[in-house]
Amino acid sequence: MPTQPVQTLSSKHFVVVLTYILAIALFAAVGIHAQQMRKGVSVQMAETKNAVPVPEADTSDAWVVTVSAPGTIYFGADPVTPDQLADWMKTHPRNREARLYIKADARAPFASVDKVLEIGRAMNFETPVLLTAQAEHNPPGMIVPPKGEDVSVAEALPSGTIATVVQVRSSGQKLSLTVNNDQTSWSALEGMLRRHFQNGDDKVVLVKADGNLAFADVVHAIDTCRAAGAKVHVEVPGV
Repeated sequence: MPTQPVQTLSSKHFVVVLTYILAIALFAAVGIHAQQMRKGVSVQMAETKNAVPVPEADTSDAWVVTVSAPGTIYFGADPVTPDQLADWMKTHPRNREARLYIKADARAPFASVDKVLEIGRAMNFETPVLLTAQAEHNPPGMIVPPKGEDVSVAEALPSGTIATVVQVRSSGQKLSLTVNNDQTSWSALEGMLRRHFQNGDDKVVLVKADGNLAFADVVHAIDTCRAAGAKVHVEVPGV
């Protein structure tokens, strides 16, 4: 029939157009996801080795608090005071299972991060997540979910818990690192913790840190504690 070639050509044309439309939709979806990942304030994140993927931090309704290098606090892309952050959290409902994600610059004073942890605890976020960076080799163009390490800021350790205390202090231009008041070094910290756990201590560490330390120094201690298999509690003001 004379019309058959026209129908075949039309059918092929339809397939080509449909494929083109689907490709546009796919790229648009990837673009939208990439835009979501770029929301907020850019920081130089502290590097860790033991963080785990937390893709939930990339969702549009995730509660992400950013602390910049000078110590300024942001909720989303908006700068806020600690009081404003606390008021916002009090007046906005959230999913009971939602987590608090803290994206702090490696150079941020730990006192500012500590303040966010304190506010989060007051809002019943008992295990906030510290977002970090990890050196990884990923294929070009691959979308990698954010990674982080959760810490506990509960009011008290469980009854009967034998916690190992890791304290990081600022001593002039150097850092002072102790485990249960015994001086140690960064390279010896993990092994020292493992020996404590083998001697009967619970795999629980309470991290205490000076507020004037850089966040990177404190998260280094937390990361090492996690490498030793410990659950980490962080001491915060008012808790």
